[in-house]
Formats: sequence, structure tokens, C-alpha cells
Amino acid sequence: MKIAVASGKGGTGKTMVSTNLFQVARNAGMPVSIVDCDAEEPNVREFISSDILYSFIVTQKIPVIDQDKCTYCNKCHDYCYYNAIICLPPAKFIKVIEELCHDCGACIAACEFGAITEKSKKIGTINSADLNSYAELIEGCTEIGVYSPVPVIKQAIHMADKNPLNIFDSPPGISCPFIATVDKADYVVLVTEPTPFGLNDLKLSVDTLYKLKKTFGVIINRAGLGNNNIYDWISENKITLLAEIPFDREIARIYSEGRLLVDENSVFATLFSNLLKEITNQIKED
Repeated sequence: MKIAVASGKGGTGKTMVSTNLFQVARNAGMPVSIVDCDAEEPNVREFISSDILYSFIVTQKIPVIDQDKCTYCNKCHDYCYYNAIICLPPAKFIKVIEELCHDCGACIAACEFGAITEKSKKIGTINSADLNSYAELIEGCTEIGVYSPVPVIKQAIHMADKNPLNIFDSPPGISCPFIATVDKADYVVLVTEPTPFGLNDLKLSVDTLYKLKKTFGVIINRAGLGNNNIYDWISENKITLLAEIPFDREIARIYSEGRLLVDENSVFATLFSNLLKEITNQIKED
């Protein structure tokens, strides 16, 4: 089972939800992995730590052009969908923009003169930790300046294959990193808040998940903060409301200290335990 915890905007509490879901599974002795897919700004390790980390380098192939063999025919530029090659035939100038390269290999296929080879470039790191015999933490971390974290996210998800339950802490928004994460999920938990921004971004997320044909439900965090518009919209569209987490000073204090609600408060231990059971039951029904 693969559960992605996502949101249309940052700061709604998706990391709080994903880490607490992981912890109730771990406390119950369930074999579980949590994958931090927010590879540009991972923070799961702020709440679930380990003294032992194993690191794996993620690389990408980048084209290297031999100008002695290049005829400046411009074919590699024409084949590159991402405009990662600049070629000016009259000036006999050609250059690879490494930040735009997506490692698709089209330029090599296009070149008829053997002028293009490849080199490896580090684009990120996967950190992995076995917390005990049945619980695992995996973290994707993209190098600064890398154009897209998607290859790192995909590699992190690929590594989470030893446990039957996997929880993905998704990047915020609905762009490519979000899609790369939820695409592999059996169920998506959308975390939102009862504010105009929360409702607007929830609508965008829901529309995206409908197009991806993903089963999902909604958690409203900071319930009581804003108005009831988000509840009305969820009800009108027959969307599953999984749970509410109140707007509470004590929750903010526990979270700000890097601790988990389920370990501090029995009410939330029950809430997240029931939440995990409901999600897994919905996955089984599908």
C-alpha cells in the first residue's frame, strides 16, 4: 500500500500528518516506510531521526559535445525538446545548458557523426535509515541549483519496496514533483486549511487528482481558524472528509519542538490510528 500525503500549498501540515501516520503504524508493529519526497526542502528527519544513515548518490547523464567531430548541423538542437542545446551554425558555436537537460538521450540519437558522448552529474542524494527491523526512513535531497527534483523523487520512491506500507510526504503544489509522487500512490490524503487560500489550492489539487484518476480524501488542519466555505465545497462535491485537526496552541508547541502528536497525546494517537485504518480499508475496497 502506497499512501501519499499532499497539499495544494505549503504550510498546511502535510508533514505533520505523514509523520504521525507513520508513527502510529510503527507503534503498532506494522512494517512501514516513510519517504520524504519534498526533495528540495526535506524535513521529515526533524521529527523522525536516526543516528545511522546510508547515502546513495543520484546522477544524471549530461551530453558532452566533441567540437572536432561536430558539423554544426543543428540536428541535436532540433531533437532536444527541452532546449538544452544551443547551436549557431554560422558561428560554429554549440553549448549544452546542463540545467535544462532531462537525460532523454535524444541528442545522441540525432547525432550522425558520433560527436556526442555523456558524463555523469550528481543531482541529489538519497538518505536511508532502518529505524528498527520493520520501520524505514528514506529521504530524497536535491542538489542546490538542480532544475527539477523529479529524478531524485522517483529514485527515493523506487527504494521504498521492502515494506508493505509506504507513506510518501509529497512536495507542495500541483507541479511535476507533486505528480511524480502521487502517480505511484494507491491513495492520496490532501491536507488543507479552512481559509480562502486553502480552498483555492484544494480545488486545484482535487482537479489534478481527478485527471490522474486517483482515490483521495481530505484532512482539514487548523479547523476553526477560518470559515465554513471549505466544508460546504467538500460536501457539495461529495469528497470524503477523513479528519479534522483543531487550531490549537498545544499542537503548534509540540510540532515546533520536533515531536509527534501521537506520542504526546492519546486523543491524537486514536485519531491517527483510526485514520490509517480508514485509508487502508478504502484501498482494499478499491
